[in-house]
Amino acid sequence: MRIKAFIVKGIPMIEKGDNLGKIISELAQLEDKDIIVVASTVVAKSEGMAIHLDDVEPSDDARRIARLNGEDQRFVQAVLNESEDILIESPFLLVQTPSGHICVNAGIDRSNIQEGFVLSLPEDPDISAKNIKDATGKNVAVIISDTCGRPFRTGQTGIAIGCAGIAAIKDLRGEKDIFGRELKVTREAIVDELAGFANMLMGEASERTPVVILRGVRWQDGKDGIRSIYRPEEKDLIKKALNRQSNKRST
Repeated sequence: MRIKAFIVKGIPMIEKGDNLGKIISELAQLEDKDIIVVASTVVAKSEGMAIHLDDVEPSDDARRIARLNGEDQRFVQAVLNESEDILIESPFLLVQTPSGHICVNAGIDRSNIQEGFVLSLPEDPDISAKNIKDATGKNVAVIISDTCGRPFRTGQTGIAIGCAGIAAIKDLRGEKDIFGRELKVTREAIVDELAGFANMLMGEASERTPVVILRGVRWQDGKDGIRSIYRPEEKDLIKKALNRQSNKRST
């Protein structure tokens, strides 16, 4: 398998209402079975997810958490507004967003946005990915990527927070290893692997290259979106442990 990867050059400064799928199609010679990886920041900007901090009124909880963490009260409230569940309050906010993504500060970004504003994640990254896919008019897959830290490791990497047209998980259970033993548990998070690779090409600073095309990857069609990659509540041991610890602190 030979894979080609290239950035899409010439992406303009994205504003609310811009049609990303159309913009990408005009700048790249897309082919069927391409994978388009798009940074969440430009998706969020096109969907009007910028938040003016002066418009945010901090609650009592936001003020309390801000004091604990040495944060701007308005920023903390913005995080709470974008959160469905709070797993850790301090020394940082680790939350679950309505789409199921667990991340620090609800993924709200203070970089690559005007002074006084912050940028939240797309409201439903799976729908965002599908809208981009449909706008291309091609049989492509779309992955929405975001940069996240990882527990137990220093440094950040790109992960998928939304996808369309591609199965998020490549299930290898039932296949044989090199010694003929049957694989029992191997399920490959292929969209995360592709997002991480694309993120390396995008860069994190002033490159302004938020879209990467991957060509030649063998992928399976899928309609379940990113939710299939999240562990069910009853099987997520780490989340259970964090909730228990949080409950202890509150009693």
